This record gives sequence, structure tokens and C-alpha cells, in this order.
Amino acid sequence: MNLSVVPTLTDLRTMTRNPRRDLLCGLTVAVVALPLALGFGVTSGLGAAAGLATAIVAGTLAALFGGSARQVSGPTGAMTVVLVPIVHHYGADGVLTVGLLAGVMLLGLAFARAGAAMAYVPAPVIAGFTLGIACVIALQQVPNALGVPLPRGEQVAVVAARAGEEFARTPHWPALLLAAASAALMLAGARWKPTVPFSLAAVAAATAVAEALHLSVTRIGTLPAALPAPSLGFLDVGRVPSLLAPAAAVAALAALESLLSASVADAMRPGERHDPGKELFGQGIANLAAPLFGGVPATGAIARTAVNVRTGAASRLAALAHAVILAGIVAVAAPLVGRIPLAALAGVLLATAVRMVETDAVRAMARATRGDALVLVLTAAATLALDLVRAVLIGLGVSVLLALRAAVLGTRLTPAAADELPGPGTGTVTYRFDGPLLFAAAHRFRRSLADVQGVTAVDLRLSGLTAVDATGALALRDAVDDLRGRGIEVQVTGVGDGHRRVLESLGVLPVVPSPNRYEKQPGLV
Repeated sequence: MNLSVVPTLTDLRTMTRNPRRDLLCGLTVAVVALPLALGFGVTSGLGAAAGLATAIVAGTLAALFGGSARQVSGPTGAMTVVLVPIVHHYGADGVLTVGLLAGVMLLGLAFARAGAAMAYVPAPVIAGFTLGIACVIALQQVPNALGVPLPRGEQVAVVAARAGEEFARTPHWPALLLAAASAALMLAGARWKPTVPFSLAAVAAATAVAEALHLSVTRIGTLPAALPAPSLGFLDVGRVPSLLAPAAAVAALAALESLLSASVADAMRPGERHDPGKELFGQGIANLAAPLFGGVPATGAIARTAVNVRTGAASRLAALAHAVILAGIVAVAAPLVGRIPLAALAGVLLATAVRMVETDAVRAMARATRGDALVLVLTAAATLALDLVRAVLIGLGVSVLLALRAAVLGTRLTPAAADELPGPGTGTVTYRFDGPLLFAAAHRFRRSLADVQGVTAVDLRLSGLTAVDATGALALRDAVDDLRGRGIEVQVTGVGDGHRRVLESLGVLPVVPSPNRYEKQPGLV
């Protein structure tokens, strides 16, 4: 077992660096996290209590066992997008089971050191993914913002449209005004004082207005004053096989979003680097525990992590403190929190969705190349129309195809020189190959050599070859065989050490012990 993903005592000792600053940062993050945890819990379908349980339990364990000193974990909008259809199909117990299974899968990814793969996700995929999530989160808030019952349906756009139709038939202006005012206050406040948690101010103001004017709006409702006792009562072993696919989707999203959030934290604090394996381990432990207390699956939260870094968090103590402070708020003020209007939370999440999109980065990528713009748009559209995991896979697939196309276009077979050989009517042409000879370029390469006419010898120089795979090597062998079948002598020269093995194994080059076997030998060498 690879134990390098398990946090060490050295990781935990960092919490003694600047405890006062970390505790203040934890308080600030808790103020920001409270309305988001409530809102995402409600949006997921499991209720505000589930969101709070996730923020407290998962936030604590991910802070202790994760691989980023400043990561803050809890319920997120991206995860909510995945959970809504799972709730619809499998119910609350199904979601808790999915979270448990996802935790096991995340631990497997941690021990397999799969976190390093995050570095290979193209930026347009991440930008499109974030844009799509923001749109889905905004659409999910429409029913609560309009004060109408949640319409039936799985597609968020369809549900939002039905909510609009219901509002048109029976308008409910108090809810809409509270949602709009909450969103406006949060957005305006963020421009004026970015470090002030206006989300809590917006929720507090909306709650005070609703109470003072006795507005008829739906509230959060009764909340427990403490976490429930841990229980596996939700687990039905017979349903596990049918829940493996949703659990894999949740685990993939949790890994992707957590590692992305940790990377954002690294970028905001130069010199700090997270450990991907430890981060996945921490998220796995967090997701194993959260369902036992009724919590939904959790991930690293980009917005809360950014607040944590900006306020000067020195260690993981800040994230740990945020979870403990949330538990204290629930214990002391559960009845007051239960009076918060759902419309106010909807307004906060609408503003959060708007702030998620970095418009400058999106515009820059859209203008960079047509390929980048295509990947961004397809990923965002797939996020809206399908689900997040498939959206990322589509974005990655299109990126790979575009990269292969670029490799094919960058592969060149050009005449390098022409010399006369002894004897009348004889001649040789030298071709230089530049670029990768991979499967995507194999057909083009064979076609180029097939056009060679009117010579008796070809010198094929591979000193510019950057990569070769089995398909490319076979194409080279077939092209040389074709030339020799037409009576044209062929030399293969300039083969680098890194490419000899594949060319030898597929019969392009003979296995000759001489170190100079690729130079100045007649025939195919």
C-alpha cells in the first residue's frame, strides 16, 4: 500500500504557525460558507441540514487529511448539479450510498497516485466546464427565486422554463424581490469591498425584511441544533451495483473539482504547492464520513478556498476552524437560521453563479484559436445538456482530436537535397522527415512517399523525427517495401536512440549490434 498519501505529523504541525490569523480567517470563511452550505443543501434535494452536515464533517476531515494547506471543502454547486438527477432516480438514501461509494473510489485514486493526471486537463475544458456549471446553478435557482413549487423534470432548463410559466400564471412578487435584492447586494458589494462577506449580509437583510413585513415566503424550516449520530441505516447492499455508475461520476467530479480548487489556491499563493495524492486521500476520507451524518458528497470549494487564501490563511487550521465555527453557529442559532427565506438563498447562489465565470479568461480563450473556442463551447453546452463528467470527457476528446490534427499538419516530409549517383540515368533524392510519426499522420506519410517517381534511390533521414508509434512505424515499413518493390533503393538514416526500439521491433530496421548500423549501409537499414 502506498502510504505517501497519508498526512504526516509535519503536515499537522504547520497549524501552529500563526493560530490567531488562522482562526480569524476561519471565521471569515464560515460567514461566507453558511449561506452557500444551506443553499447547496436545499438545491441538492436533501435539504439545508444536509448541506450544513457536509460543510462541518467533510470540511473538518478534508482539512486534516487533505494535501492543500489552504483548501476549504464542503458542498458545491458543481456537485449539486450531479446530485439532482441521482436524488430523482434513487432518493435520499441512494445519494448517501453514492457518497460512501465515491469516498472508497477516491481513496483508490489516491493510492494509485492518479491526481497527477489533473495537470493534463486543457484550460479551455476547465473554462467551459466552469461556464456550464455556472449556467446550471443559475437555472436551478429559478423556482425558489420565483417562489413557485419545484416543477417536475430532470433538465434544468426545462424545469426553469416550467417555473417561469407557473410564475406567469400566479405571480409571487415577494420571493422574486427578495431574490433580486439579495443577488444585487452581493454583486454590488463584491465590487465595492471584495473582502467583505456580503452573502451573509444579504441573507440577514432579506430575513429581517421578511420577518418585519410578515412576508408569505417559503423558509428553510426546522434545523437540528446538532449533528445526528453516525449511522449506516441508509445503506442497502442490494442497490450497490446499480449505484456504481453514479458513484463513479461523483468521484470523478470530486477529484476534478478538488484538484482544480487546490491548483487555484497554489496560483494565488506563489511557492505553495499541494500534494494531489494527499488531497484525493483527504477528499476520500471526507466523503466516506459525510453520508454517515446525512451529508451530501463534498469537494474542494473554489470560492471558499479563494476567500481563505485572500484573507491570509497560514495553514490548514483556518479550514478546520471554519468547520468548527459552522457547528457552533448551528448549535446556537438553529431556530434563527431556519427562518431564512429560500428566495434569499436563491439570490445568493445566482450571484455566486455570475461570479464564478471569469469573463476575461473566457473571452481570451474564445479568441485564441478556433479550436480552443470550440472546446470551450462544446464543454459548456454538454454540461448544460448532459452531465458534468460526460461534458469533461467530450471536452477532452475534442481536445485530443484537435491535438492530433495539429500533429498531422505539423508533420512534414520534404526534399532535403538531390545528388547524382554513378552511371547514366540514375539518381537519388533525400527526404527529411520532421515531426511526430503517429497513427494520425501515418496515411499522409505513406501517400507522400508513394508519389516518389523517376529516381533509383531514396535517402530517408529521420533526424527530425520527434515521436513514433506502432502505426507510424508500420506505415514507414510499408512505404519502404513499396519503394523497393518498384526497384528503388532505400536508406533510412539519422535514427535517434529513442526511436530505434519501436522501429526494430516492427521490422523497419534490422537488429544489428554495430553502433553505426543506421548510417551509410545500403538497402533498408
